[in-house]
Amino acid sequence: MSHVVLAPDKFKGSLTAPQVAAAVARGLREAAPDVDVRLHPVADGGDGTVDAAVAAGFVKVGRWVTGPVGRPVPASFAVNGTTAVVEVASAAGLTLLDEPAPLDATSHGVGELLKAALDAGCSTVVLGLGGSACTDGGAGMLEALGGTSFDGVDLVLASDVDNPLLGPAGAAAVYGPQKGASPDQVEILERRLSALAERLGPEHASRPGAGAAGGIGFAALAVLGARFRPGIEVVLELVGFAEAVAGASLVVTGEGSLDAQTRHGKAPYGVVRASGDVPVVAVAGQCSVEPGDLGLEAVYALLDVEPDVTRCMAGADALLHVLGGRIARDWVSE
Repeated sequence: MSHVVLAPDKFKGSLTAPQVAAAVARGLREAAPDVDVRLHPVADGGDGTVDAAVAAGFVKVGRWVTGPVGRPVPASFAVNGTTAVVEVASAAGLTLLDEPAPLDATSHGVGELLKAALDAGCSTVVLGLGGSACTDGGAGMLEALGGTSFDGVDLVLASDVDNPLLGPAGAAAVYGPQKGASPDQVEILERRLSALAERLGPEHASRPGAGAAGGIGFAALAVLGARFRPGIEVVLELVGFAEAVAGASLVVTGEGSLDAQTRHGKAPYGVVRASGDVPVVAVAGQCSVEPGDLGLEAVYALLDVEPDVTRCMAGADALLHVLGGRIARDWVSE
């Protein structure tokens, strides 16, 4: 019998990607005990990227670092041989704040994590750029790194956004308000980023990904010699998805909300594109698009089982178990 690959992203605010995969797997195995289920949770470069790497066999390494408002926070990165996965959200994430700090939040802890990865002997470092609280253009990160050399290091920026640093599509204008910035504060942040770009290399400000993570992408491109790649492509390589999907009869992906943005760098669409001729279905909290628009055969949404959003989020694990059973009955023949 061929196998089923489970490759979901997280359900934000509810379950991590490994938890989503585990819940669906329980439902599948309960309904079809002989099914060969293989769990390969994924991420798009944002928070959850380290979790996906650990689920694929990387070892999690913990460190205390400077948090986004200067207080020490526990953070972590993942290591496998000479490859490390570092997550901006772990050291400078919005979830680490009690209240927004749009003008003051720093990326300093990200630099500390990068330095720890290099000190561990890693020569390839994947930096997941999503979920940041800061719009400092990576200045704090560079300060923490000091004179640390990146010669001989392949620094890969993984992100689901490719915004430039400046302008109406840039880091301050687009993402500043999401981090609590008022219109006046957005203007202040834009001036700071523009001044930083003039110092470090204005030619890098328009490169794809320069505006990711509040401009951390810019500093990494301009100073650290990084290269930018779509986050889901990087993560699929890290978790060995191509090998996992070979010979599969079905792939199950998903995320909290499937919508018009899913086609633009989000994990489920990346999974669909990487699955070739293997049929792909998805689980989701909610879905506002036709499955076929995303290349999916079907979508199994939690809200179709439990229409109350609060109960849906609180009971996501049990509901995904139910949906796993439905997927088994619809798609898995023993």
